[in-house]
Amino acid sequence: MKHTYHIHGMTCNGCRSHVEETLSKIEGVSKVTVDLEKAEATIEMEKHIHLETFQEVLKNDGGRYSIHNVGEHHHHTEPKQHDKPKGKGTGVFYCPMHCEGDKTYDKAGDCPVCGMDLVEEQNLSTSNTEQWTCPMHPEIVQDEAGSCPICGMDLVPIQPDLSSEEKTYKKLSKKFWIAIVFTLPIFIIAMSEMIPNNPLYDLMGQKQWNWVQFFFSIPVVFYATWMFFERAYRSIKTWNLNMFTLIGIGAGVAWLFSVLGMLFPEFFPEQFKSHHGAVHVYFEAATVILTLVLLGQLLEARAHSRTNTAVKELLKLAPNKATRIVDGEEVEVSIDKIELNDILKVKPGEKIPVDGVIIEGDTTIDESMITGEPIPVNKAMNDKVSSGTINGNQTFLMKAEKVGSDTLLSQIIKMVNDASRSRAPIQNLADRVSGYFVPIVILIAVSTFIVWAIWGPEPAYVYALVNAIAVLIIACPCALGLATPMSVMVGVGKGAQNGVLIKNAEALEKFHKIDTLIIDKTGTITEGKPTVESIGSFNNGFSENELLQYIVSLNTNSEHPLAEATVKYGKEQHTEIINSENFNAVTGKGVEATINSQNVALGNPKMMEYAKAKISSQMEDEAKAFQKQGKTVSYLAIDNSVVGYVVIGDKIKATSAKAIKELQEKGIAVVMLTGDNHDTAQAVASELKLTDFKASMLPEDKLKEVEKLQEKGNVVAMAGDGINDAPALAKSDVGIAMGTGTDVAIESAMITLVKGDLHGIVKARNLSDSVMKNIKQNLFFALVYNILGIPIAAGVLFPFFGILLSPMIAALAMSFSSVSVIVNALRLRSIKI
Repeated sequence: MKHTYHIHGMTCNGCRSHVEETLSKIEGVSKVTVDLEKAEATIEMEKHIHLETFQEVLKNDGGRYSIHNVGEHHHHTEPKQHDKPKGKGTGVFYCPMHCEGDKTYDKAGDCPVCGMDLVEEQNLSTSNTEQWTCPMHPEIVQDEAGSCPICGMDLVPIQPDLSSEEKTYKKLSKKFWIAIVFTLPIFIIAMSEMIPNNPLYDLMGQKQWNWVQFFFSIPVVFYATWMFFERAYRSIKTWNLNMFTLIGIGAGVAWLFSVLGMLFPEFFPEQFKSHHGAVHVYFEAATVILTLVLLGQLLEARAHSRTNTAVKELLKLAPNKATRIVDGEEVEVSIDKIELNDILKVKPGEKIPVDGVIIEGDTTIDESMITGEPIPVNKAMNDKVSSGTINGNQTFLMKAEKVGSDTLLSQIIKMVNDASRSRAPIQNLADRVSGYFVPIVILIAVSTFIVWAIWGPEPAYVYALVNAIAVLIIACPCALGLATPMSVMVGVGKGAQNGVLIKNAEALEKFHKIDTLIIDKTGTITEGKPTVESIGSFNNGFSENELLQYIVSLNTNSEHPLAEATVKYGKEQHTEIINSENFNAVTGKGVEATINSQNVALGNPKMMEYAKAKISSQMEDEAKAFQKQGKTVSYLAIDNSVVGYVVIGDKIKATSAKAIKELQEKGIAVVMLTGDNHDTAQAVASELKLTDFKASMLPEDKLKEVEKLQEKGNVVAMAGDGINDAPALAKSDVGIAMGTGTDVAIESAMITLVKGDLHGIVKARNLSDSVMKNIKQNLFFALVYNILGIPIAAGVLFPFFGILLSPMIAALAMSFSSVSVIVNALRLRSIKI
């Protein structure tokens, strides 16, 4: 019989596999198939098994998953929420190897899959809140400076606690020095055996010195490095075999062998004993191995803290305080007290506290920390400003439009954090290899012991034991697992510092393969700041002022950039606005409404067709004169008759031509798709030396063009900034949104360019190429290291060169393998994109 149940708590394929395996072990179950997307398990059983049996098994497995009937109302009891640690982050932790995808935890600890220390996500939520307390009464905590309400003393700022990373490093550092203190004498005692007429034996015999080594090893094994054995035990219990499985088995075997050799020497063959009759102990091998692994973890913690430097630097951009204007008075407030529409005063040299618009004054603003461009930008009234950017030498007033998590800085930090935790497709290769890695290494270690024990020179069992331990210790699946996520994390941060926001790691990898780039015209190639250049009448009784009045009255209801340009022009001409009714925006064509009981339409020729207004050849010729100059012409129709037009110009961005040339030199075909007419598109294409373009494209036409190119085998990126670009952005292999564009376009894209500049696409390509090269280097280092290291540790060089690898040297090499991967990833911080 077959039953389907709902499974709660799964987050990744690892969870799915684990649930399948756990349920399959139940007596009477013949087959289990788990669907991760549906969160369902289909269980085939020989005879009916009560649901309570499955629930009990999953509960005993750790309680991470629960099972119940499909459709049954079920309340899943979440694990007890621990208090979030007081740190600089948010209390959100994740595995640096992404073992469970983007799964996060609410407290510091070890990854349940790979055993590595969880990393704390950096966020604005608590990093910039300054609080004050009384030195005499610490229970007094306030958001602002002042005096203690109890004793009257001045309050002092609360010193922030150490971040999770700093706490981990400090804890590991303390344990490392304890391990050094106790391991060093063990090492000296063991090495003294190589000295002729060992002077230590004048004090005590070898058996007594063995006991001294044993007592010195206890603090190392059971305190400083006990966490490695805990992780090894957990990995075996859950069958998530990892680096700590190998370390635990290798070092554990060496230490237990030594203890048993001291306690029961009569059970060991003579080849394990010295001429003193004492069994050779390996306390020095066990403790040195564990201490060196601990050193590797310490160096890794220090190196890992530098991989998210970009986010930490972004966090520093947000100020703690702001000056709010209340009833004409200046009041200093905490950043988290700012509300929408607050009027804020920004003085020279201050950081802008939130996103908003300048309502009084003008200045220059350094936006390099967000756009990556070093030249300050001139800002005047009605211009937008972003949180974290730095004011120049003038004071101005601004109105808060986005606060808290809605600000650009907060969104950038969130996007960087999300992208850093995402998985690149290339990581699947490492995951597949890692899945078989540990079992194969254990098999090689067992084979090594057998081969040396049977065919090795005397003392054969000693050689067999030492070489088997060396095989276990030198193998490092950790380096393989870190190869991709470390490069992604540093690369995403590097992009954010240069105004290139990557939504996920997949985008970073895909963009490396792009061979065709589709670009929109308005707001992508051009500045996206259109201006009205002239109003034309077709000699039908309407003056230019009357035509402008209809155009402005119609466009007042539209948010299109061209509409905004006409409304702005109308205000400058003091045009009176007439009430309109039944407004309708026709995507990709234009707008229409009823004004003075007349049907009024404004837009391109397709809009005129829609409004059943015919454009004569004479009208077309008059419009073409402007279109051949790269201008946009919108026709105005009243009651199905074309009566005039408006000419709108939009400057080509200074960087567009250079960026397109650089992309073409990289072998990327650049295609311009625009809703504008052919003549206007031709003029722009000629100026930019574009060989391929298409005009009069509706949103569905752009989408079809993307699909057509993909069917031919092209890997397509699409760059745009408008709502009409959203379908094509979503369909393309990599969508690129201009940060100056609409929220819909940005949401549909995988890459966002903060500055809204085509040069950002060049940066994104350079970044993608560098990150993929770095990932391949890391994978090569990790794979070659293991491919060469394991056979050498097994002793393949001994028959030819007499070379054997000490387990202690193997531990040193293993410890530095992960560090080398992280250090290589850190090189991405210095690349120029």
